[in-house]
Amino acid sequence: MSDVLNSIDKEIDQLTAFLLQQQRQDGSWHYCFENGIVIDAYVIILFRILNVQNEELIRQLYDRILNEQQPGGFWRLYPDEEDGNLSATVEAYYALLYSGYSKITNEPIQRAKRYIQSKGGLGKVTSILTRAILAATGQSKWPLSVSLIPLEVLMFPNYFPINYYEFSGYSRVHLTPMLIMADRRFSITIADAPDLSDLMDTRVDAEEPISRGYQEMQKDIHSGLSRLIGTPRSIHEAARTKAEQFMLQRIESDGTLYSYATSTILMVFALLALKYDQQHPLITEAIKGLTAMQYRSPGKTTIQNSPSTVWDTALIAYALQESRIGGEHKAITQAASYLLPRQHHKRGDWSIHNDNIEPGGWGFSESNTINPDVDDTTAALRAIHSLSRTSGSYQESWNRGLNWVLSMQNKDGGWPAFEKNTNKEMLTWLAIDGAKSAATDPSEADLTGRTLEYLGNFAGLDMRYEFIKRGSKWLIRNQEKDGSWYGRWGVCYIYGTWAALTGLMAVGVATDHDSVQKGAQWLLSIQNPDGGWGESCHSDRLLHYVPLGESTPSQTAWALDALIATQPKPTPAIDQGIRRLIASMHEDNWKTTYPTGAGLPGNFYIHYHSYRYIWPLLALSHYRKKYRDC
Repeated sequence: MSDVLNSIDKEIDQLTAFLLQQQRQDGSWHYCFENGIVIDAYVIILFRILNVQNEELIRQLYDRILNEQQPGGFWRLYPDEEDGNLSATVEAYYALLYSGYSKITNEPIQRAKRYIQSKGGLGKVTSILTRAILAATGQSKWPLSVSLIPLEVLMFPNYFPINYYEFSGYSRVHLTPMLIMADRRFSITIADAPDLSDLMDTRVDAEEPISRGYQEMQKDIHSGLSRLIGTPRSIHEAARTKAEQFMLQRIESDGTLYSYATSTILMVFALLALKYDQQHPLITEAIKGLTAMQYRSPGKTTIQNSPSTVWDTALIAYALQESRIGGEHKAITQAASYLLPRQHHKRGDWSIHNDNIEPGGWGFSESNTINPDVDDTTAALRAIHSLSRTSGSYQESWNRGLNWVLSMQNKDGGWPAFEKNTNKEMLTWLAIDGAKSAATDPSEADLTGRTLEYLGNFAGLDMRYEFIKRGSKWLIRNQEKDGSWYGRWGVCYIYGTWAALTGLMAVGVATDHDSVQKGAQWLLSIQNPDGGWGESCHSDRLLHYVPLGESTPSQTAWALDALIATQPKPTPAIDQGIRRLIASMHEDNWKTTYPTGAGLPGNFYIHYHSYRYIWPLLALSHYRKKYRDC
């Protein structure tokens, strides 16, 4: 046995022992879904405005935010955002002052203030969430990008060129409370609230420029308004009621809106705009839901946007089985018992464009019962695969899940995340930062590749099936010129290329296919001198590969897993990568905590605390399985 295989065996044993020890009694794994300081800041502001009596949590969030400030006075979304991030800095500055623990004369606050002013002040903030919070709390007027969208859009029938359900589900649950507030020109403040007026530069236009495309979309909106029947007042009142009901119908049992902290915070402000009392049960339950989203680790407390328990549990159960822990192992049966009742049984918004299929997907979080996604569903199905062969209840669950995944294929052959055929280009013209990614839910290389990998390796489907051919053709057609693929939900081209290559190989595309060869060669061309791989979050915004200059565990594992899938024998490059990957498992630095999950380009990145274990375990296990006898 080679030294590499000996090292792999040892590392797999350590990893599996560690993960087994971390499993909860209910069969789940709980790791932090860390999102920077944005939600921590919003929660401080909201809790102070509502006079929520949870001083311990507010202080812990305050400490975490203050600790993240950089010497230049700014906050950033990822370590190599060297010039800082204006939106994040405004959020942090505002929350630190709102907490009451910082004063305007404090040195960290003064440093932050100088940075914000050097970047043009509040008028240069691009994050729509930041701008909405500033408007809702009386620090700025509502941006035209929101206020120019009338509530009546919710009344447009599905056959209109623009209708509300052409927006992605993620954008709808955030846009609805913003539209309610903007419609009422709502703002709320308290007696000792910070005053940010000195951060407004009157020489800077505080409004986003309205593009020609956005103006064209406005014409379609006004055309739609002219076709609604009724007096303007009655139509407007009906639209406001519909917007309110839209939110109320999507509140989960934990009080959150769609199980997202960001949309829940906006919902609370929108309910206040609708004259709900601050002590109304819907608001108090939402506060409880937000509070429950906290994650505490030694020296740090943060609010997660959407705890990743279902996702982490499904992936870890799958990874453990790939490492040769059998499906009959207690840890696997417990994990499956946890996942089984969390399969969805209710129709959500996904059924609007996919109405002839029974529910069968899984969501990201425990509280999520109406917003399943393709990636979580295939992850859960991988986890229960072995049990579906021996148990009737798991076989029934497997069949429902498989049928749901197949039904979610888009007309173009690819797979979306949440809702099929919601890719209307017009909606990307919204004058909102990140609208191209947030407003629509198109086919993506990572979703399509991961789905094909599941269908090939776990459902036994290959190129003999027309829908597999269509998915494969979509991937090949959407490969970048350099051989890579863009991944929407991970950072970024390494992630997309890994998903695409493993998917194509799983359904029987030949190793010598031009797309496979180009993808593998691209990965080899960006390998770091230390043997690993690392990509900057800058790639996500610039839409081309930007090297990090260092290697991260998850990105190294993705690249290796793709190369292992495409190479019949281990190569020196793969073995060098394996050594780097194993070494990284025993390190603890910024490279091991670098955010490799993506939410909204340029605005929202995720450090999945589980990723440094899951993806290395899979890559190591796949190396051992394929190359054991080489």
